[in-house]
Amino acid sequence: MELWAVLTLILLLFISLVIVRKRQWWKNKYHYPPGPTSLPFIGNLLQIHLNDIVNSLMKLHKKYGSLYSIYLGPQRYVVLCGYETMKNALIENADAFSGRGPYPLFYNFTKGNGITFSNGEKWKQLRRFAVSALGQLGMGKRSIEERIQEEVHFLMTFFRETKGTPFDPEFCMSRSLSNIISAIVFGNRFDYEDEDFELVVHCVQNSFQIMSSTWGMLYHIYSDILDYLPGPHVKIFQNLRRMESFILRRAKKNEETLDPNCPRDYIDMFLIKMEQEKKNPCTFFNWDSLVMSTLILFFAAIESCSATLRFGFIHLLKNPEIQEKAQEEIDGVIGCNTSPSFEHKARMPYMQALIHEIQRYCDVIPLAVTHLLTQDTDFEGYKFQKGTVFIPLMTSVHFDPTQFNNPEKFDPANFLDENGCFQMKDAFMPFSAGKRFCLGAGLASMELFIYLTTILQNFKLKPTCSPEEVNACPKGIFLSNVPCPFKFSLIPR
Repeated sequence: MELWAVLTLILLLFISLVIVRKRQWWKNKYHYPPGPTSLPFIGNLLQIHLNDIVNSLMKLHKKYGSLYSIYLGPQRYVVLCGYETMKNALIENADAFSGRGPYPLFYNFTKGNGITFSNGEKWKQLRRFAVSALGQLGMGKRSIEERIQEEVHFLMTFFRETKGTPFDPEFCMSRSLSNIISAIVFGNRFDYEDEDFELVVHCVQNSFQIMSSTWGMLYHIYSDILDYLPGPHVKIFQNLRRMESFILRRAKKNEETLDPNCPRDYIDMFLIKMEQEKKNPCTFFNWDSLVMSTLILFFAAIESCSATLRFGFIHLLKNPEIQEKAQEEIDGVIGCNTSPSFEHKARMPYMQALIHEIQRYCDVIPLAVTHLLTQDTDFEGYKFQKGTVFIPLMTSVHFDPTQFNNPEKFDPANFLDENGCFQMKDAFMPFSAGKRFCLGAGLASMELFIYLTTILQNFKLKPTCSPEEVNACPKGIFLSNVPCPFKFSLIPR
């Protein structure tokens, strides 16, 4: 045998030995939970219904328990299921689980700028600034409540103009809610007929729907390929670019009239911070972060709250007895001549329970945005490597039978004790939990209470069919649960 052949054989044997030893070392060092058998490139997509990923993951939860591995395409994920496991991960091990996992639908556009899809020191500084800025702008305070009440007044005028004829509430609800975040971010509300404003609201709605479709899921899994192929996913980035252009124009306009001693809105406060940091070569406060942070705040604040309220309408149409009971409480506590305010909430246990049940049962964000381990971690008997990506399956928390007496039924009693008093449940996590808890949770809670209470104070919701025929099934399958289009009538009380 020639020398080169002998050397080649020795090299191959050496490489094989290294691979075997490496696999053994990896097996001993890291230990991942079991899951369905995967195939190269497609992973476990044959075991998952692409048009119903949440229910597919819930079935795997029943088979494999509260922690299992799954491959979506070539990427391995570990799925977190059930309240106890979710609490253990996101709250009790908050630091280790505080990283943001890959999310190409947004990351490929934001490039890691902004709050939600950044990591490390950039995320910490941007989030700390946002919490402070939004607090100074009145988030969760009386000034924001007054803005919400003002916007609800405009919505009530629109509702009265329907004169009891059936209509689809999707666009008007998104348009109304977007004016509240606009007042915080841009310093003013927009007229409902403003063309630029209508375009931005449409961009948010359209993107949200595509992201929640099979195309949104496929792009999440195979973005490197779909970036070069046509399809509905292309529309997402067209919409995001239109929003980016709108925000940049507004920010430049703010810059021209900026008074550092009197900031008017979030953009002003970010511009002031940019000026303070201009001599810092490592600053994270720049135009890209300003635009992307504003875009994500605007995007997240509109459609999730709008979808929640529309789901609420659907379940009130399906359950007229629940609607009547809520209106009895409103009449007794507030009456018909006083505008609902957040201070009424403490005296209205049934309304509190109803709103929480809408959020729980409708489960608008069934899969929280992926989390990434920031360090090697021992968790529930497994050794996970830094960089492991987790999917928090929030549906498994909101429908956990150990936490709710009747999780499969829409029933406000899930949040009431035996005396009819409101009872918060630790397993209520519509805004996620831990260090990645949603920044806008306080604003959303205030919006949901004031909007729904005001609507029920002024109108009776009437379906266009029998209550039993009202369709409560969502059409979203990935990013969010989105209500199917529907029409209903509002009859003045």
